[in-house]
Amino acid sequence: MQWVNGAFAVDTDRNRIDFERVYAYLKTTYWAADRTYEEIRRAWEQSQLAFGVYASGLDGLQVGCARVVTDTRTFGWLADVFVDPDFRGQGLGKFLVQCVVDHPDCRDIRLFMLGTRDAHGLYERYGWEPPKYVERFMIRYGQPGS
Repeated sequence: MQWVNGAFAVDTDRNRIDFERVYAYLKTTYWAADRTYEEIRRAWEQSQLAFGVYASGLDGLQVGCARVVTDTRTFGWLADVFVDPDFRGQGLGKFLVQCVVDHPDCRDIRLFMLGTRDAHGLYERYGWEPPKYVERFMIRYGQPGS
């Protein structure tokens, strides 16, 4: 699927994903800086959906990304949402998240989760909120490097 907003497009075509850029982006983040190339590559390959943000005026340069792990109905996890710092402030994060929630495999997910340290306001616009029933959830943390 593809959505266009001015000079930018969001596309779910995996063949367009510039994985070297994704890896370089994610290595600068607080959530993925310690991940290896192989861990990031495999996570993206095994995710149900991969979203790329592309600048049409720059020969389709990838300027953002996100991925979704989901069964398309009962559970989803939005991960690795990123916009290149040189392209921030243009509404691309909002555009990207809107495309994710509009995607047919995401719009009806009963429990759609994500983790964020500093972008709560962005995600609240699209229906995310703190868990209502925290007592129902548990997390299993793997060992570093596993």
